[in-house]
Formats: sequence, C-alpha cells, structure tokens
Amino acid sequence: MQNEEQIKPIPRVVLVILNWNGKHFLEKFLPSIISVSYDNLEIIVGDNASTDDSISFLNAQYPSLRIIENDKNYGFAEGYNRVLNHVNADYFILLNSDVEVEVDFINPIIKLMEGDKEIAACQPKIRSFKNKNQFEYAGAAGGFIDKYAYPFCRGRIFDELESDQNQYEINKEIFWASGAALFIRAELFKTMGGFDASFFAHMEEIDLCWRLKNAGHKIYYCPESVVYHVGGGTLDAENPRKTHLNFRNSLYMLHKNVQHGKLFSTLFIRHLFDLLTIAKFISEGKFKHVFAINKAHFDYVTNIFNLNRERKLLKSNPILIKEIYPKSIVVEYFIKKKKYFKDLNWL
Repeated sequence: MQNEEQIKPIPRVVLVILNWNGKHFLEKFLPSIISVSYDNLEIIVGDNASTDDSISFLNAQYPSLRIIENDKNYGFAEGYNRVLNHVNADYFILLNSDVEVEVDFINPIIKLMEGDKEIAACQPKIRSFKNKNQFEYAGAAGGFIDKYAYPFCRGRIFDELESDQNQYEINKEIFWASGAALFIRAELFKTMGGFDASFFAHMEEIDLCWRLKNAGHKIYYCPESVVYHVGGGTLDAENPRKTHLNFRNSLYMLHKNVQHGKLFSTLFIRHLFDLLTIAKFISEGKFKHVFAINKAHFDYVTNIFNLNRERKLLKSNPILIKEIYPKSIVVEYFIKKKKYFKDLNWL
C-alpha cells in the first residue's frame, strides 16, 4: 500500500518572469531557468509592453513558452498583479529577469513550504552574479526591517556585503523575502490583494510580507536553494528615481502596517532620519536626490487618505513580530559601526 507521501500530487508551480525591455537578460538567463528540475512546472514571461524586441526573440527562440502581455508598463507591482490574474497554481515563483538559477533551486523550498503550511512565502539564498562568493544586495540571506522601516538583510546591511562563508546555512524565519526570487502561495498572494500597485516598483515585496506577517503567516529563507542576481537591472542606486521610490514606498508601508499606538512616534523619528539623509546628500552635492526625498514626503502626505483607508485593514491588536529589529539600524551601522548581521546580537 502506497503511503500518503507517495500518492500526494506534486504541487503545481508557475514561475513568472516580468520583463520590460530585458531581451539581453532573457538571452543570458533563460537557458538556466528552462533547465531547472521540477516535475510540475510552467514558465511564463509577463511583459510590461516592452519596446525592444523581447517578444519577437521569445517567439523565435522559445515558441512553447507562454507569454502574457500587459498593454503598458505598469511597473513591478501592478505589472505582476495583472499577469498573475491570468495564472492558476499552488505556488508562484516571481523571478527577476536578471537572475541565474541552480538546477535544483525549486525543490528545497517547495518541500519546506509543504512541510509547514504557515509559511506563506520564502526566498532562496541570493548571491551576486558578478561575484558568486558574495551575497547580493536585494535579499542576500533573508530580509528584515528596523522599527523605522529601514530594510536590511542577513549578509547585507546598507552597502556592506558579506562573503558567503556558510554562516547562514539553516532554514530561518525572516521578515521579508526578496522580490528578485520570491516563492509565495498563489492563493495567499491573491487573497492579500497581491502587491500594492501604488508602489510601482521597490519595496512592494516588503509591504506584502509585512501584511502577511500581520495576518499571522511566516516568511522563510532556505539556503539549500541558490540563485545569482545581477541587480540594478532597471534602476541603479545612483538614479534619483530609485531614491524617490525607496523613500516614498518605505513611508507608505510604514503607515499601512506599523502597530496601532506607535504610528505617530515612529513617523516622527523616521522623518528626522530622512532629514539627516537630506543633509548628507546636500553635503555631497547630490541635489537631485534631495529633491527625490522631498518629493517622496510630498507624495506621502498627499496620499494620507488612501493610506489611512488601507491601514483600517490592520488588526486592532496585531501580533508582535520578533523579526522587526527593535533598534535603529541607521544608528547601529553609521554610529556604532556594526557592519555585519552577527554584530547586532539579535535573533
């Protein structure tokens, strides 16, 4: 008699790459993705109205690949929402177009999530494609935030990147899983309303993970699964547009998700830190970034009504989330010179 594990169907996984003018990445990285080993997998390219020849390339080189085309560039957040509205699965894998994967990167995470139904989302170990012994900025060995919604990772605090020396080799509950390679239960993605479309791009995965955390779910990191991320494929760190999106979206998600009774005090301190950042950019002559932060705060204030409406969805007594760093990562890093996750003496 077959046991339950033998007769249990293999979960249906759909891997979706959202593309916008990324033919060069598709050419480079699709071969590794097509070669992955998983027995119930569909690969889809969602296209945000690319103006390069991405679609013609896919049709010519990968004619069996399903393509879902958006009618314009909706950004990462709404772009994925619209594509995934047309997709049914047990699990979604949202994979950046600039990611190379190892052949067995799917199985360990699906096994982990199937073993614990409270895990809503998970990420693999994310190393740098350019330096494969080093963690990559966008996710590293799992994401966290501090009490003022500044994000950081195991293996990456601000711009300090660690080498992978097997220091993060156990499955670990984290705060946010990187959108560069995000595994998520399809039903939960849709139940939670997907990404917040107002974010356009950057930090939408952190906001979604925070909402999942507030709803009582777990987010995990799985080191047996490994991918290699180029990073900065759409906007590099020196682009003021990225500065604007990062600061604005961080304020948005903080307002939506921080515990009741702590919003005003948290925002007050957060504004002070942002003023210090503005002063730093002024001293460096980076006036476009100063304007970007000011615009982020203006956008936040003008969107208060919508944010308050979304905040009402927050439970009156949300659970205490231990994966939120209880201090300021800005102070710990820049003043106390704590450069590595282990220096925080936390978790």
